[in-house]
Amino acid sequence: MSKVVHPYAHRLVILRDWKSSWFATGKKYNEYLRTDTLVRAYLTKKLRGSYVSSIEIDRNQKSTRIIIHTSRPGFIIGRSGEGAIKLRADLLKFLGKNNIVVPEDLKIDVLEIAVPDADAAIVAYSVAEALEKRMTFRRVLKQTIERVTAVRGVKGVRVVLGGRLGGAEIARGEELKRGSIPLQTFRADIDFACEKAHMPYGDIGIKVWIYRGEIFNKDEANAKKTN
Repeated sequence: MSKVVHPYAHRLVILRDWKSSWFATGKKYNEYLRTDTLVRAYLTKKLRGSYVSSIEIDRNQKSTRIIIHTSRPGFIIGRSGEGAIKLRADLLKFLGKNNIVVPEDLKIDVLEIAVPDADAAIVAYSVAEALEKRMTFRRVLKQTIERVTAVRGVKGVRVVLGGRLGGAEIARGEELKRGSIPLQTFRADIDFACEKAHMPYGDIGIKVWIYRGEIFNKDEANAKKTN
């Protein structure tokens, strides 16, 4: 019986690192896990439209650091850093409302993604945004595939849509693929993301896979991510 494995989890330790970096046991572990889940859900909802790719959380005994990867850092930071200060204040208020112990030193860092068209999360959000603006799904699929394959280093892309496409009565799935997507190859640098387009007649599910070539060590993967 075949199993579907998330491409990110499939490559943990080999090419990828955990998105939460800390150590705890017992009740502390439960508390940290609950906090991470709530923080990610809150920031994902609040920063929808800011083209956020991922949110990493790094903890030690004295401080907590939240790293937001985005293609438009100016949207979050704001003029003279006012946006980042307000975001931190809102997050602390949210944590207080949910009876979560507020970290002594909470830092929010915003990092820019140099090549957004090679990032699955940002591509998936751009597809959702286009569908919400009433663009036809076939046109969106074609434009997305062409835009992503034009990026240097991208060797394959696959986009899948599911739902009441075009307002049809019966839900169905449509997909477009170009190049190769070797899901079972551990050294294959495959980025994957899911997103939803909120339409008047229901949500449309979006899945994006992007194959960015082979990587033979984790340091090379980290260097590729920052460039």
